[in-house]
Amino acid sequence: MRAAKSLWVQCLLLLVFLSSNSWAELTIEITQGIDNPISIAVVPFKNGAGLPEDISAIVAADLQRSGQFDPVARANMLSYPQAAKDVFYRDWRALGVEYLVIGGLEPAAGGYQLWFELYDVLNQRQVFKRIASAASNDLRSLAHYAADLIYEEITGIRGVFSTKIIYVEVLRDRVNPSNATYRLMYADADGARELELLKSKQPLLSPRWSPEGKRVAYVSFETTRPAIYVQDIATGRRQQVTNFKGLNGAPAWSPDGKKLAFVLSKDGNPEIYTLDLATGKYQRVTRSIAIDTEPSWAADGKSIIFTSNRGGQPQIYQINLASGRTERLTFYGDYNARSSLSPDGKTMVMVHRRDGVFHIAAQDVGSGDIRILTETELDESPSIAPNGAMLLYATQNRGKGILAAVSLDAGVKFRLPSQRGDVREPAWSPFLN
Repeated sequence: MRAAKSLWVQCLLLLVFLSSNSWAELTIEITQGIDNPISIAVVPFKNGAGLPEDISAIVAADLQRSGQFDPVARANMLSYPQAAKDVFYRDWRALGVEYLVIGGLEPAAGGYQLWFELYDVLNQRQVFKRIASAASNDLRSLAHYAADLIYEEITGIRGVFSTKIIYVEVLRDRVNPSNATYRLMYADADGARELELLKSKQPLLSPRWSPEGKRVAYVSFETTRPAIYVQDIATGRRQQVTNFKGLNGAPAWSPDGKKLAFVLSKDGNPEIYTLDLATGKYQRVTRSIAIDTEPSWAADGKSIIFTSNRGGQPQIYQINLASGRTERLTFYGDYNARSSLSPDGKTMVMVHRRDGVFHIAAQDVGSGDIRILTETELDESPSIAPNGAMLLYATQNRGKGILAAVSLDAGVKFRLPSQRGDVREPAWSPFLN
């Protein structure tokens, strides 16, 4: 996705020429947080020693990754309270701690039960106590759940630590770099617990979550030409939903999960179409001599935003599905593409070219004001978190494809590089519970 010739072809070329090296899963590198993060202490949980996962450490890491919290190192803690009676506020005030988390784990049927408590140190009060349980092989989910509740209680924004991400990883043979393996990967939002959903010797592109988070749509070249598939995440069952000559690309789910929008060139020119998954009925949405691509649905399902070069350069447009009325949404910059709307519909994120460099930008839908969110080069494929606070995107670091994240106010940034191969095309899941 670099020139006006064909947005789709450029996306493909960018992916095809990725390279890979060693083996490891995604890791977190926090590069920027807010200026005055909230100081919080997450005490090692009672009976947590010896378990396969350090629950309290994961909670602290989740909160730190948000960029809004500064967890106190365990070595600096003056005590390790295991119950309310052990909490001495003066000790924590002396460390400058604003919030304190204690908890413990107890064996339960088939797994463990976690209890955790949040304390407001400055006001010397218990904020809440919660209990949750999970199977013994799912302790990380307990940690993410606890972090979500703590984050929401303090910030007023729903946490996304329990959500998932999908992305495409490209592994190249060191002896013959043209021999590549493409993997569709599924992981926790922090990059842990990677699972391979699909492996192919042909390119995989544009993975997109269904609204309920149980299916994923993507483009595969396994039939030697691009085709769109829908795959059930739990069972792996797949269905090919397009098989037209030419371009079949850029799938996007409708808000109710009943339709897909995508790009077809079966009539000679790339246009936006929709497919009713229940009836198999196709409907052509756009009619233009230009290239119309990269559809994304509005939250109410009544319109689609898309990229088109009908004005000479790629810009973002919106079409009303009932009336066919089309309006241009972007006017700043000579290139705007790969757009999507925040859950509340107030912000549109996109790939924006400034001074010949591709960055991720956010545009206020009401005012049209644009703010640049990233400072790296070759940034692409933004995907907004379901709480609308952050977004994932793909970028380059030292010539290698990695994932990165940035808050919508650009105050928080972190990276998720992989030691195994180049990673591209991220998509953040909806809320899953």
